[in-house]
Amino acid sequence: MKHAKGFTLIEIMIVVALIGVLAAIAVPAYNDYIVRGKLVDATAQLSDARIKLEQFFQDTRAYDGSKGGTVPIPAPTKYFTFALSNLAPLTYTVTASSLAGQGIGNAGDYTYTINESNVKKTTKFGGTALNANNGCWLMKKGDSC
Repeated sequence: MKHAKGFTLIEIMIVVALIGVLAAIAVPAYNDYIVRGKLVDATAQLSDARIKLEQFFQDTRAYDGSKGGTVPIPAPTKYFTFALSNLAPLTYTVTASSLAGQGIGNAGDYTYTINESNVKKTTKFGGTALNANNGCWLMKKGDSC
């Protein structure tokens, strides 16, 4: 009797099923990891913007440029746009809002702010609006302030 070598169809189906289960677990975790890496772009730029605005205030004694100078506004990055609001001689708020088509959802799905008192807020995370009174920047699902 001749002895056949190789894998049976059942063995191959079991391996394919195991690979499918592992992929179903690994792919979402990997995608979350990639998004977290892109969110750092917003928080780093917001921190930098705050430093530049404080330096501007030291030079002009006003955040809004009413006493001279050009207000430093953060330039857009690959993943986020930045806006300056509540601009007055003694106050400001810088907002980072995610862009569409960059692997982090729709435009505005992630929104972070910082103000002159260094109050950090996450107003939208993963497309979900959050309590505007939180005092931190959320970076991953399940985080809380």
